[in-house]
Amino acid sequence: MAKKQYAVIGMGRFGSSVAYALSEMGFDVLAIDRDEHRIQDISNVVTHAVSADSTDEEALRALGIRNFDVVVVAIGEDIQASILTTLILKDMGIQSLIVKAKSELHGKVLSKIGADKVVYPERDMGMRVAHHLASPNILDYIELSEEYSILEMKASSNIIGQNLLQLNIRARYGCNVIAIRKGTEMNISPDASDQIQPEDVLIIVGHKDDLTKLELAYSR
Repeated sequence: MAKKQYAVIGMGRFGSSVAYALSEMGFDVLAIDRDEHRIQDISNVVTHAVSADSTDEEALRALGIRNFDVVVVAIGEDIQASILTTLILKDMGIQSLIVKAKSELHGKVLSKIGADKVVYPERDMGMRVAHHLASPNILDYIELSEEYSILEMKASSNIIGQNLLQLNIRARYGCNVIAIRKGTEMNISPDASDQIQPEDVLIIVGHKDDLTKLELAYSR
């Protein structure tokens, strides 16, 4: 099976991080940005790095953008360029188009004009920081949809020594413990009799409102 090929447009902090991570995973990556200095900075990391205007359809065609399996539009402050680039790429028939949004309104527009997936890196990072500040034992918080999320919660002192049956998280909070991480080992089908040990990390999925109640209850 041939390796997937990715094109990342916009070499700001988010775009360059995506390009770098994909390259580290061994994928072919084309990096595109108007700024030649940004292209120079990333050129030693990715497969190809090109200075080009993504709102110029002919320039994108010349780069063979249609041959890439996934295109990530990571344009930062220029919302107009983000929208126009997305429109052009969608009209060109890109297989999978992932676009960064600055706001909910920006994201709605991107979805309506054909973005296959809209991501909100600033909002998501802010959300993770807020959850960690409110409850220091929350290690990560990932939004799955508008209503449901998943969180990683380090075992707090008031649950250590209890098993999942005693905690009864599903009945009390309407959330499900889908896995327990013990060091480097992951138990993806925890049993009701599994006892929570110090340093355990619970992976919990549920409605956002229910997860908030659970967080506050186990924040000590």
